Amino acid sequence: HGVTEQVFGIDLVEWMLRVGAGDTGFLGDFKPEGHGHAVQVRVYAEDPYKDFAPAPGFLSCVEWPNHEGVRIDHWIRSGIEVSPFFDPMLAKLIVHRASRNEALTALQNALDGTTLYGTQTNLAYLHGLLSDEVVRQGLITTRYLNEAKWCPARIDIIAGGTQTTIQDATARRGYWSVGVPPSGAFDQWTFRLLNRLLDNPDDAAGLEMAVSGASFRVSRDVTLAWGGAETLVKAEGELLKPFMSHRIAAGSLVEIGAIKGLGARVYLAIAGGIVCPEYLGSKSTFTLGQFGGHNGRVLRAGDVLELNPAATAPINACVPVELVPQCTTNWTLRVIYGPHGAPDFFTDEDIATFFAHEWEVHYNSSRTGIRLIGPKPKWARTDGGEAGLHPSNIHDNAYAFGAIDFTGDMPVILGPDGPSLGGFVCPATVITADLWKLGQLSPGDKIRFSPVAYADAVAAERAQLDSLKGMNLVAACVYETSPVPIPSDLVVHRGSKVQFGDEIVFRPAGDHFLLIEYGDLELDIRLRFRAHALMRALQEAPLAGVLELTPGIRSLQIHFDSQLIDRDALIEHVIEAERVLASKLDRLEVPSRIVRLPLSWDDEACQQAIAKYDQSVRKNAPWCPSNLEFIRRINGLDSIDAVKDIVFEASYLVLGLGDVYLGAPVATPVDPRHRLVTTKYNPARTWTAENSVGIGGSYLCVYGMEGPGGYQFVGRTLQMWNRYQKTVEFEQPWLLRFFDQIQFYEVSHEELAQIRRDFPNGDYPLKIEQTTFSLGDYERFLEANSDSIDQFSSLRKSAFETELAEWHANGQFHYEAKEVEAVVEEQEWPEYAVKIDSPVAGSVWELSVNEGDQVEAGQTLMILESMKMEIPLVAAQAGQVIGLPVDCGARIQAGQTLCVLSGGDHE
Repeated sequence: HGVTEQVFGIDLVEWMLRVGAGDTGFLGDFKPEGHGHAVQVRVYAEDPYKDFAPAPGFLSCVEWPNHEGVRIDHWIRSGIEVSPFFDPMLAKLIVHRASRNEALTALQNALDGTTLYGTQTNLAYLHGLLSDEVVRQGLITTRYLNEAKWCPARIDIIAGGTQTTIQDATARRGYWSVGVPPSGAFDQWTFRLLNRLLDNPDDAAGLEMAVSGASFRVSRDVTLAWGGAETLVKAEGELLKPFMSHRIAAGSLVEIGAIKGLGARVYLAIAGGIVCPEYLGSKSTFTLGQFGGHNGRVLRAGDVLELNPAATAPINACVPVELVPQCTTNWTLRVIYGPHGAPDFFTDEDIATFFAHEWEVHYNSSRTGIRLIGPKPKWARTDGGEAGLHPSNIHDNAYAFGAIDFTGDMPVILGPDGPSLGGFVCPATVITADLWKLGQLSPGDKIRFSPVAYADAVAAERAQLDSLKGMNLVAACVYETSPVPIPSDLVVHRGSKVQFGDEIVFRPAGDHFLLIEYGDLELDIRLRFRAHALMRALQEAPLAGVLELTPGIRSLQIHFDSQLIDRDALIEHVIEAERVLASKLDRLEVPSRIVRLPLSWDDEACQQAIAKYDQSVRKNAPWCPSNLEFIRRINGLDSIDAVKDIVFEASYLVLGLGDVYLGAPVATPVDPRHRLVTTKYNPARTWTAENSVGIGGSYLCVYGMEGPGGYQFVGRTLQMWNRYQKTVEFEQPWLLRFFDQIQFYEVSHEELAQIRRDFPNGDYPLKIEQTTFSLGDYERFLEANSDSIDQFSSLRKSAFETELAEWHANGQFHYEAKEVEAVVEEQEWPEYAVKIDSPVAGSVWELSVNEGDQVEAGQTLMILESMKMEIPLVAAQAGQVIGLPVDCGARIQAGQTLCVLSGGDHE
């Protein structure tokens, strides 16, 4: 403006209007000349397929091209919510080239390099227009845009079903050591067969559905296939057979019904797969972590899923009947015994019972794990020592996929969304060839465990893989295995203390994992150094077939592909590495950052979790109403202020990540005089706020995400995981590293709330000091302070034993949560009554109506809980509630009558 006023005596707007109208006389000798062609597109949050309807919503992935000569003006980033209250324009993309065609091509390339995922935008529509010949010739008019034909390849979700997620078969690998589970299809075998049937790549994404399926409409002709649990799948009312490819016409409504028969999950694959961004190398949804798939959550009505428009697939092709997975209610799961069994942890009788008993699937099972109902072990130990009060407790180590984890007295088969690190023993691990069965286990199903040899497990997986490769040629037979005698010694190899300085034992953990443990069952930072040294040695000289390395407190777990490397060869490779490392350990130093974190002491979120626990889980537990008072008492301290002083004086050494998912540290004070020891909640909490800070056993943990928990609270801090943003502190999604030292400083609840808003965006810098941690220096520190360390430990041990004696005296030591048994007796109801039955086995979480209430069709009558999901039970018609034969908390079975309405015109 200033230039045009100074030179020509008019403002810029008038200047532009006059030049545009051809009036250039006022320019004198100045003649504006154009060079090249510029083209601009504007990206809006709108859905061109639905007449450009507004599309506010969440953007989980925003990526822009880094092309020379492309200008991008925008305000969005990954993880942002597009508000419905503002202009829908998201960005402008502008290019300049010598010719129009070059400019249009450059703009198309820029749009190709742009990803906007989460809500609908006009990005694909713009790309289509740039290919239009009328547009390329410069003949476009507004009227022409009304006539231009454009149809994306997509499906529109009409109903999301109970728990429908995007999953892939290859799952997420490489992040087990920082608490990221693989996720992926729970029944991978079914899903891989469907993808193979459609000639999809193995990593093509599809849908996994539990309890009741989704319904959706397709925009174009597509080919799809489904399989898994028994249900009805229809396209425009026509039944579609399972394990067969079907061509579905554009505009068709596809409906997947409720699971009514055998199995627990239904899978649907579409030719070319569902198109969505990868998160940490996979399209799979991890709902607990809120990432992957479609915005990290289950699907719901209104969601739009993009498809591959160029996909082709064979029509009416079938999976050979010999390969179709067979669901049942009585399952045999083949397992490899170990890593932890008799006589160290279980009695011989416990293990014999484990394999002889027919276990029942608990209704509160889910993708994190399958809980089992059965006999309690007698245990070979009275407690877990420093690792915890219960004999199932051990110092944290990594879990194998499909490990059968005794969390106290209850076994849980860990699923694809299960934790990577934990402090419980696992007597057996499901073999890879049978992992698919876990995804089809329903509440009430019966299970027997059959021990098999490692070589047979490897052969069974190879037969499965060969069947998949040759599916359309010949159906390979399933590899049959025979049960083997239970071995008396679980250790597959030992390294002697004389040779290596500490005893090294190699324990089997299924056919894809090997657990290496060091020394005695005690907290010794030296043993953690040994595991770290081996991990670094294996990382620096990678071995083909080794997939992941996950350290524990005194262990290292190796995840390997047994189809690529033999376990014995792997053990020999590790032994050779240990021979080299044994002489270097005392000179070992590791990078160790000192990371100072804000801590809201006794935070309101912690108090809320304790109150919920006291109300709904266990009344008058020894650690309620104040965890801090409990920590004081069990450690023999004079006051809660003394607890506070220790927590804020301590420097916590990070020994593991992912103790409760997503980079959550398990840490212990460097100085043993700061080690406060507690028991964990029994039973565990059902809810813990994200980033709560607690102490369990000898360890401190920061919870990586919201969920259950058992550590005794001291407060709350900032985020350990950043889903979408890269900042100075978050070079990757997780904040901390192995051997970091955490030091806390106090902030108020209100200050922490603001910090938690600012920190993920890089607006709250942390104080991080780069240093090293030397094992030799640390052991000299322990020796110099041994007398005061022993004195502190003796006082703490005495207080701990006094507390346990009190529990024995008042009966709190053997507390068991009472479980309400299912009541299945059916009452007699009038002929006009309309009975509404439970679609699942589970429990009644919440009643929404009372007897005598008038309800409308579709109104929620109660909320059921099953497989860790909340399932609404709705009225099929209007009427009056004349019967509620169940109460809150009641355990229920599928098909059981839960509510009765008056039917017809009856008054």
